[in-house]
Amino acid sequence: MFSKLLPGALVTIEILAASAVLAFAVALIAGLGRVSKFAFIRKVSAFYVELFRGTSLLVQLFWVFFALPAFGIQFTPFLASVVALGLNYGAYGSEVVRGAILAIPKGQTEASIALNMTHFQRMRLVILPQAFRMMLPGFGNISIELLKGTSLVSLITLTDLTYKGLILQNANISYTMPVFTTLLIVYFIIALPLIITAKKLEKRYAKGVANA
Repeated sequence: MFSKLLPGALVTIEILAASAVLAFAVALIAGLGRVSKFAFIRKVSAFYVELFRGTSLLVQLFWVFFALPAFGIQFTPFLASVVALGLNYGAYGSEVVRGAILAIPKGQTEASIALNMTHFQRMRLVILPQAFRMMLPGFGNISIELLKGTSLVSLITLTDLTYKGLILQNANISYTMPVFTTLLIVYFIIALPLIITAKKLEKRYAKGVANA
């Protein structure tokens, strides 16, 4: 059973890795946009975040794969999955970024202004290094949620772990219990390193706050 699901598990891991890179990059850009000094950038960023947080990931996935070709934009199932997952979880991640930046004491900003730093220098040298440590636990949890979201890509014909499992289950109805039990185990095995990493980051951050 595991050997038959292995190719799908590898696809799931590839989707997870690629979409996580996109999600974290988008989260950083959108999060910085939410705290921009320019109102237009703040509004555009807020619109993106609320749009992707307020609509279904499944609908977004279908829209990217099935609707965009009508506008001349066509993605492979893999790329469509990465784009939809990355943009969706990037919207959630942007709130982690925004919250971490706003959590930095105002005294830090005032001190950097007193040192005649530009806005870019303040963000790069003072605010972001401190905020990044706060973001890590949130990003760890988002990675776990992202893994769960990858199961939806089977609905756009991508042969991921869930798709492989459904093929086995459809081949023989008596396989239903073994297949879905195996899927639970495999997903947990993939998620385990993410869970451990997220817990370690949370403990490290809590320890850092306690020692501050």
